[in-house]
Amino acid sequence: MNIDEIHNSNLLPYDEIDYSNALKNYVLYTQIDDEVVIALSQEYMSISLDYLGKQEYEERIVFLDEISFEKLYNKFLEIKTDKEMSAIAQEQEEAKIEDEDFSVSEFLKVGSDILTSEESAPIIKFVNSLFYQAIKKQSSDIHIEMHEFKAEVRYRVDGVLVKHIELDKNIMSLVISRIKVISNLDISEKRVPQDGRTQIKIAGKTLDIRVSILPTFYGERVVMRILMQSEDIKSVNELGFPSYITDELEKVLRNSYGMVLVTGPTGSGKSTTLHSLLHQVVSVEKNIITVEDPVEYKSNDFSQIQVNDKVGLTFASGLRSILRQDPDIIMVGEIRDSETASIAVQSALTGHLLFSTLHTNRAPAAITRLIDMGVEKFLISSSLLAVLAQRLVRKLCDECKCEDESLASHKVFGLDANKTIYQPVGCKSCNFTGYSGRVAIGELFIIDEEVQEYLKNDVDDSTLMKLALKNGMISLDKQLKLMLEHGETSVAEAIRIGIK
Repeated sequence: MNIDEIHNSNLLPYDEIDYSNALKNYVLYTQIDDEVVIALSQEYMSISLDYLGKQEYEERIVFLDEISFEKLYNKFLEIKTDKEMSAIAQEQEEAKIEDEDFSVSEFLKVGSDILTSEESAPIIKFVNSLFYQAIKKQSSDIHIEMHEFKAEVRYRVDGVLVKHIELDKNIMSLVISRIKVISNLDISEKRVPQDGRTQIKIAGKTLDIRVSILPTFYGERVVMRILMQSEDIKSVNELGFPSYITDELEKVLRNSYGMVLVTGPTGSGKSTTLHSLLHQVVSVEKNIITVEDPVEYKSNDFSQIQVNDKVGLTFASGLRSILRQDPDIIMVGEIRDSETASIAVQSALTGHLLFSTLHTNRAPAAITRLIDMGVEKFLISSSLLAVLAQRLVRKLCDECKCEDESLASHKVFGLDANKTIYQPVGCKSCNFTGYSGRVAIGELFIIDEEVQEYLKNDVDDSTLMKLALKNGMISLDKQLKLMLEHGETSVAEAIRIGIK
């Protein structure tokens, strides 16, 4: 059978068909140049052809590539859901059911696989599809936003938000109600922010979902963070850092006491690096306790404390309690205030190996940040072992990247105009983003005797940076420049992550 394969992500559903059968059997009717055709996917070909073999049809069959088929399928799903939700809304109108009394039946229970359940409620199916698509796209977050006339869903993929689908606001309100149900939140409360958590099993994979709901002018906004399980944590060598950084980190981890800090902006992978470091030092001979907000990676190898400000369990109070539990290794999710900073430094000085994070852009700036928090310089020099500042950089798609001939792009990093650099294009392989995957880069500032001696004097960020570079630290700027010269990333991406 000779069937054409077509790439067209702008196709629309043909409106005179049975949407339920179309979705169930992956047989999508659409129009191409005024001709009604049957669009199939190679992935579901056996299901589709089995269904068509029992039907009478005259339309031509075409194959769509994966992206085009997925977008058309989502449009069918949106129309089908719209029709069913209109019917539900009509029933509610007739029965005079108040909005706060509406909730769909309990479905997403721990241990149930949402892809194999026989539950048929359309809103439940739609929410299930959001989670499934998020996993398929390797998303870290799902964003649901309300606007004046519409609502939309976006996924954060490789650190950047990508639009997934637009829906009617009334339908999205029911979707948000469903999310509240599975997160044990108050379905009737729409005036104040709410935070919840749920666990689901999808396609045989267990996921922890952290849910944040925020009331906005046009309606509630939802962000769902997909949290990884401990078995998904990569080792330090698998994070993508250059070998000279991982080698130095392994030396640092051999210390029995002291403080190791990981710095960088939100979304730079600090939590992942911290847990990789912890798993590097896990041993039955060591007592490891963490205090986190939130607990992002659940582990069976050490004890984890969840910060709860409502009952007074802060980083500082949690850290004090940990010290009474005879720990060998401590991890503090973030040093946010002077009290936590002081206790962390004292812990590192009294025989504990302590890991934590700070929000500074460069590694040497961690020292001045601690000083600003009131920590004495002599305590920093005695306790601090190393600071790792890191970023996650998107890699250009090798299938579609093209040469960037712009002189302005070369000048940003002082590159030779004759040096070949590349820019993103977008293709099927990279979901038309121009990028495929991310890699970690970092600058590791080792606190050696020379730095300790220097800390006896007044210090500032620029002089600390010069000292770090003099002692062999390779800066983030230089690593980005090397990535550009090797054709691994683009100037636009380097600027996006905040280093120029």
